[in-house]
Amino acid sequence: MNFPLSTSAARAQAVQAARAAREAYRAGRAEPTAGVAPGMTQANMIALPRDWAWDFLLYAQRNPKPCPVLDVIEAGEHRTVLAEGADVRTDIPRYRVWRDGRLAEEVADATALWDEHPDLVTFLIGCSFTFETPLQEAGIEVRHITQGCNVPMYRTARACRPAGRLHGELVVSMRPIPAHRVADAVAISARFPSVHGAPVHVGDPQALGIADLGRPDFGDPVRIEPGEVPVFWACGVTPQAAVMASGVPFAVTHAPGYMFITDVPDSTYHV
Repeated sequence: MNFPLSTSAARAQAVQAARAAREAYRAGRAEPTAGVAPGMTQANMIALPRDWAWDFLLYAQRNPKPCPVLDVIEAGEHRTVLAEGADVRTDIPRYRVWRDGRLAEEVADATALWDEHPDLVTFLIGCSFTFETPLQEAGIEVRHITQGCNVPMYRTARACRPAGRLHGELVVSMRPIPAHRVADAVAISARFPSVHGAPVHVGDPQALGIADLGRPDFGDPVRIEPGEVPVFWACGVTPQAAVMASGVPFAVTHAPGYMFITDVPDSTYHV
């Protein structure tokens, strides 16, 4: 259900939906969050030991398209100003644990990891799920929501600008858009620069080094209809590509497509 956030009652209802979703994830529900709590901002998450936090902050500053920072949580802390009472250790549906640049496991509760590394600095990064509600309100179908699956995400051949010990390639998400609505999708998403903004590429996936749209690196493949064009947005899984490429000793991230849902209306980031 979509909530028009033009009234205080509607905003309160949307916030309640976001909080209910976090409570469900805290209780163990695991699901991709596209289409959940429509109208509310969603965020990617990465937590690294304090020793790596400056490198990552610089990496994000140098690569603002895929890594737009919405909040930085102090070392060892787990609360954010983006969602009152939320806990970033428990309120994401699924977490990834990285050791020496390799995916070690996925967990539903990351509390023990904060105990293992009490100096973790957490970054919440804008997510393109945030502008999917405005796309739908404009009559543009979001295919992975229609199909009830995760958004397809791809590693590209485009290198991000390195920072300190961090380097890696750009990751993108893809949504098929009817050719006659591509300009509308670009204009709508461009008004949300804090959650990736306008696409980084439209059309031929091989120009990004993507060989097969049917085999995403993360998420699920989606149907592309005749007359539709693949449109690619910078993706907040890019930090995970940097963790892999740079051999970061330890990190905790969200699982791709399983986001942190905030109490902040998407209109807050509309410019």
